[in-house]
Amino acid sequence: MKLAERMGRIGVEGAFNVLVKAKALEAQGRDIIHLEIGEPDFPTPAHIVEAAKQALDAGWTHYGPPQGLPELRQAIASYICRTRGIKVGPEHVCVVPGGKPIIFFPMMALLEPGDEVIYPNPGFPIYESMINFLGAKPVPIPLVEERGFSFDLNLLRDRLSAKTKMLILNSPHNPTGGVIPASDIRAIADMVRDRDLIVLADEIYSRICFEEEPLSITTLPGMLEKTIILDGFSKTYAMTGWRMGYGVMPEWLVEPVNKLMVNSNSCTASFTQRAGIAALNGPQDEVVKMVAEFRRRRDAFCAGLNTLPGVRCAIPGGAFYAYPNITGTGLSSGALADALLDKAGVACLSGTAFGAYGEGYLRFSIANSYENLMGAIERFRKFLTSAGRASA
Repeated sequence: MKLAERMGRIGVEGAFNVLVKAKALEAQGRDIIHLEIGEPDFPTPAHIVEAAKQALDAGWTHYGPPQGLPELRQAIASYICRTRGIKVGPEHVCVVPGGKPIIFFPMMALLEPGDEVIYPNPGFPIYESMINFLGAKPVPIPLVEERGFSFDLNLLRDRLSAKTKMLILNSPHNPTGGVIPASDIRAIADMVRDRDLIVLADEIYSRICFEEEPLSITTLPGMLEKTIILDGFSKTYAMTGWRMGYGVMPEWLVEPVNKLMVNSNSCTASFTQRAGIAALNGPQDEVVKMVAEFRRRRDAFCAGLNTLPGVRCAIPGGAFYAYPNITGTGLSSGALADALLDKAGVACLSGTAFGAYGEGYLRFSIANSYENLMGAIERFRKFLTSAGRASA
């Protein structure tokens, strides 16, 4: 048997490949500082865990509606209305196991071969993977460091065409931590409002911002009815392993997404959904503390990176990543990422793990302790110093 041709077009997430290699080195006795995986290093808040335990005891262990439990969909709708300042109801919400189905399912429902999808590059690798897998045409927009890793608006305008079916926005952004300025969001809305396309607004990091709060494009005139919001519980509530995300979308798209859900997962686990209700409706203190700690780490880690020879790092406005420019080291992104793991014991990702326009950068997750982050800076410094002596 041969695999279907389309399997040659599907990609992976580089973070998991690096994690496997780092774990193998640890098994050999190496001490590795893990800055590759993008997940909070905080425990899920206790009241959420307790809600799941109570749900298990109460028998929430059976199938639920493919679209999600009505009570959770109502809680999500209320949360979105409250945080975005828009009006949506539970009929607009689809609950899915993790955020990725809200990339995959709408793309499967909407894209035909040859349709064009504009997306950020560097960007979350699953965007490009799914576009290619479905036979659509990926149209990358390079993110510009000088613009805070926002789109070049002139280039975006030039690349919009009659074939553009979808535009992907991600703010705060993975891997750069950039937040698209509100003025840019307004300009983008003006460009696409009258076009026959849909916007996929990946807002999974919406609560993890440090300065300017990200503006959701759904708040602008005419955009709510042509935008899919992707959000979830993984990042905000440190619930990556619970596998629970959701999409808020125009009502006409809900039934196709539900059909794909029925054909793939049936439903999201019922007891985790009960925990999701507790997450949204319960105290938010732990979220506030987590974001404050990420800010402390960001400030210290980026300051440390900016003391390293050949390295400069813009201060990210959100998410929990640092994305330094390493062109001054004279090494490619891939070579430096590999060397930091093999020789310095620091696991990070090459910028090219997020697309071709990531060359010249590394991505570090700051979801590790302050002490380990400072230790990683010193290991990085020692490596660069020794590498400089070797090349001298």
